[in-house]
Amino acid sequence: MIDFRSDTVTHPSQAMREAMATAPVGDDVYGDDPTVNDLEVWAAERHGFESALFCSSGTQANLLSLMAHCERGDEYLCGQQAHNYMFEGGGAAVLGSIQPQPIENEKDGTIPFAKLAAAIKPDDAHFARTRLLSLENTINGKVLPLSYMAEAREFVNKHNLKLHLDGARVYNAATALNVDIKQISQYFDSMTVCLSKGLGAPVGSLVLGDKAFIARVRRWRKVLGGGMRQAGILAAAAKIALTEHVARLADDHANAKKLAEGLNHLPGFSVKSDRVQTNIVFAKVDPALDQRQLADILKEKGIIITPGNPMRLVTHIDISREDIDTFLSELELALKQLK
Repeated sequence: MIDFRSDTVTHPSQAMREAMATAPVGDDVYGDDPTVNDLEVWAAERHGFESALFCSSGTQANLLSLMAHCERGDEYLCGQQAHNYMFEGGGAAVLGSIQPQPIENEKDGTIPFAKLAAAIKPDDAHFARTRLLSLENTINGKVLPLSYMAEAREFVNKHNLKLHLDGARVYNAATALNVDIKQISQYFDSMTVCLSKGLGAPVGSLVLGDKAFIARVRRWRKVLGGGMRQAGILAAAAKIALTEHVARLADDHANAKKLAEGLNHLPGFSVKSDRVQTNIVFAKVDPALDQRQLADILKEKGIIITPGNPMRLVTHIDISREDIDTFLSELELALKQLK
């Protein structure tokens, strides 16, 4: 199948499968899984932090981070489009008793600092206590500039806040900016990295921060039932994702550009190609087009899309340049069939 739904649908490589089959393991809750320990020590150094924790998902990693930064009755600032606000089940509020304060994102994904400053609550018992600013990079495939992240660091220092990065696709951001990952991570008190999206691992995310922060994260992971036992089987694949699959993200970005350009030549589809910065394409679709029927036709040809307006299409390690050509050809035929 050629699956454009998300970069979470990737399959582990043969190297990952072999590493998983032979990984030395122990009980990670006791702290004696050597493969997990190796990943965490290596990842902390690689990203410029004191410590790291391997956990099961990006949603869990963000929730643990928010709970480690904030207490009951605190709040965090974020974008209206932030994944940890919109798409993670309200976990911060439901499980952490933490109030999100979303601010509308600009078209480029940034959040205006003037609006953020206005949202910070006064030191008064009537209000939640503002503790944290959470950013996301990339956000809907858009890359936050290094200059913006530097300004964010100055902003939180001025207002005595912490700064967290939801880095689900942070390596896509680094690739698009053509910088080492530390050029991004240097601005943040904590960061998450999802390993099961574009990097292609089957499971897992990292939380990164200083030792005291990660100790709190580890405790909350246990409280929330996230302690894993012989997790080295998963950590082995995660290490390969970080060491062998980063350089090839540029291929996903090139394929997304090719996809966007191809869609612009088809009736009923429109993409602002200059906004395709990484591996996510948003295409406006003619409202008259029956997208459900279109999806059914394409599925019969081994192609999976998610209907929507805009339609989101995501490139990844399991979609080749040839797959883009196949999709565009089959889409053109399907559109003719639906006329």
